[in-house]
Amino acid sequence: MRNDPTDGRDAAAWSPLDSEGWYAARNATTALRDALVRAGLEKDFPYLRAELNAFGHGLVELGRVSPETAERLAELLRLALASGFGRGRDGVDPAPTNADEHKGRI
Repeated sequence: MRNDPTDGRDAAAWSPLDSEGWYAARNATTALRDALVRAGLEKDFPYLRAELNAFGHGLVELGRVSPETAERLAELLRLALASGFGRGRDGVDPAPTNADEHKGRI
């Protein structure tokens, strides 16, 4: 049949551990967790986890956070952008956003 697996295994034997998407999501989740620990925010993201969607694409689930946590994360991102982290390879800053409207609220 045309839908038969070519590697001799059937679909029931598939595992997320066989997926590059799973490892990419897990590695990104680990990197984010480590950054959150350094920022003192590790307990503010209780739903952080790696997962796969139905197509086998890796995803990082951040989950719900409090408004205070979202404000702290926004401030960290603003500081990173101000230090030049967000500059493109051509040295040009990304387009400004409305995030500047909220400066000073934290």
